[in-house]
Amino acid sequence: MKRTFVLGALLVAGTLSVAAVGLQQPPQGPKVIEVEKLKDNLFMLKGGGGNTAVFLTAAGVVVVDAKNPGWGQPILDKIKELTPKPVTTLINTHTHGDHVSGNVEFPATVEVVTQDNTKANMEKMEIFKTSNGRGLPKRSFKDKMTLGSGKDRVDLYYFGRGHTNGDAFVVFPELRVAHAGDIFSGKNLPLIDGNNGGSASDIGGTLEKAHQGIKNVESVITGHSTVMTWNDLGEYAQFNKDFVTWAAAEKKGGKTAEQAAAEFKVPAKYQGYSANMPPLFGGLQGMIQRLYDELK
Repeated sequence: MKRTFVLGALLVAGTLSVAAVGLQQPPQGPKVIEVEKLKDNLFMLKGGGGNTAVFLTAAGVVVVDAKNPGWGQPILDKIKELTPKPVTTLINTHTHGDHVSGNVEFPATVEVVTQDNTKANMEKMEIFKTSNGRGLPKRSFKDKMTLGSGKDRVDLYYFGRGHTNGDAFVVFPELRVAHAGDIFSGKNLPLIDGNNGGSASDIGGTLEKAHQGIKNVESVITGHSTVMTWNDLGEYAQFNKDFVTWAAAEKKGGKTAEQAAAEFKVPAKYQGYSANMPPLFGGLQGMIQRLYDELK
């Protein structure tokens, strides 16, 4: 598992207290953001939490995800190195603190957009209570929303529960690129946040619906790993569906979640996938137990 995924996962703060999150943060050092140019007008900013997308349009800059607490201003500073245009829109893929906490440092003029369930989840987060609501979404969508038009168009989709109950797919159709957030954090076992509506049994089907329902996408920005292909996302959907099938067989065979977790190995056909999981949400055993509960 990539180090960026582990660190990012440990900082997920959707339902954790500020004190608990503080205990999990790594030592504070220089906030270094690495820029990866994907297209002439699309960049991925790495470091400080989940991967951030920066899309340059005629009217201004559209940002996807804003990283951990204290990383909003470094994002804005890095954008100034890329373009003099102002940030107009900030889209959050889901509610976790390593993707939304930087929101509070963005100008109040920036329009924040999320899926409906993510909006409700974010409104419960301590960081937005202490900021008097600054950085919370003013617009949200149920299943689909389109922002802009022509070359500047951004399509937002929701296909169901997965990592949380509000995972948005952000698509830049002119560029054939999507940002999937943590419903596709990388080629690893998924983190399932049940407290924010995530589902271990649904995530594979949700990913499959996205793969089949979103057309003409070639590349996908993952939540914490490298840019991958749209076919990789399709494969990841099947990986999750296969995991559910395996876990259901373990449950039927009378194995406890602890026993199943000790036995799990990544199938040979999924070369390059990691079986390691951070302890958040109970780790692998916790995810299997959640899946057992969902399969009742």
